[in-house]
Amino acid sequence: MLVRILLLLLVPSLLFAQNYKKIHKAAILVDTHNDIPSSAIEKKLAFDTDLRGKTHSDLNRMFAGGVDAQMFSIFCGGEQKEPYAFANQEMDSVYAWANRNPSKMRLVYTPADFKKAMKEKKLATMFGVEGGHMIENDLAKLNALHKRGMRYMTITWNNSTPWATSAADETTPGGAVNSEGKKGLTEFGKQVIKRMNELGVMVDISHVGEQTFWDITKLTTKPIIASHSCVWNLCPHRRNLKDEQIKAIAKSGGVIFLNFYAGFIDSSYEAKRNQLLLQYQPEIDSLIKTNMQPDYARIITAEKYKDQLLGIRPSLSVLLDHLDYIVKLVGVDHVGMGSDFDGIEAPPLELNGVEDYPLITKALLERGYSKKNIRKILGGNFIRVFAATMKNIAQ
Repeated sequence: MLVRILLLLLVPSLLFAQNYKKIHKAAILVDTHNDIPSSAIEKKLAFDTDLRGKTHSDLNRMFAGGVDAQMFSIFCGGEQKEPYAFANQEMDSVYAWANRNPSKMRLVYTPADFKKAMKEKKLATMFGVEGGHMIENDLAKLNALHKRGMRYMTITWNNSTPWATSAADETTPGGAVNSEGKKGLTEFGKQVIKRMNELGVMVDISHVGEQTFWDITKLTTKPIIASHSCVWNLCPHRRNLKDEQIKAIAKSGGVIFLNFYAGFIDSSYEAKRNQLLLQYQPEIDSLIKTNMQPDYARIITAEKYKDQLLGIRPSLSVLLDHLDYIVKLVGVDHVGMGSDFDGIEAPPLELNGVEDYPLITKALLERGYSKKNIRKILGGNFIRVFAATMKNIAQ
């Protein structure tokens, strides 16, 4: 009798486990922001090797986590003296990975390419350029990065450009203004947005200041995306989006792809992290002196002492609270995944790498999301926006 009772108790949980794994495997999962190109350069690693314990991502773990399409972030900070050349160096790395693994990766430039990658069961490999400074104020360089595969550009990173102001500068007293002496887009900035629309490059507003954001909404004829951002009302960080911004993105037909970084989902995290890292500032400074990008010097130091971060990392449920908020505000068609893996030191406790993505599907089922809506969240919304951005673009 006891055995029968135990079986009755175990069967539903076993069926649920099989169900979420089956749903996850059947869905198309798209992550719009992963910084492994930068991380691999800084750590002198190759994405197509076993990087467990060293990074959040590697090629085989992406397949293990059910990642079907990855937009690789092409990033450098504002201190980089030759950002366009650095962007091309990072793209070269991704091209090399794809060329070494033709049976596993396919470079994707168009929705038709995307469909082929899905049919062939290869990782759809795409580029998002994180920071308008990487075009060096030159539309010809914007065109060239597009030709190499850039399918979104983040208009600013934390640093402003002469033609667009960032969230960091717009919210900092005495922060940089544009070349016209004000916040937002200049006339050249408006040309950049127009040219992106003409090329079919998604306009990414993660990192931009509010004035830049609203200037973009008046100009773009294509959907707006936030490739890796969260909700300001739940975590009032300058990198997050206020309700009116979320509504404007939805009105454009766009999507907010959620950032997994602890500091963007939990407002108490960064103060605790900074206190922990204070004692390791000499190590951070020494890494910067080796020409490591400052952001990665902090990330690598934090990773070295990651056990100390365990007690302050938020849970997956906190991330999904941001997802629920957006769904309730503007609907399930306007949210997706933009992890920022390998560009952050602390994702939610349950998400230690790309292999843990199925736990998001499990949690969404537990929150009552239908299979149809889970498919939208994991990848369907991206596929729609990508197609809309590329509509009527000569291919």
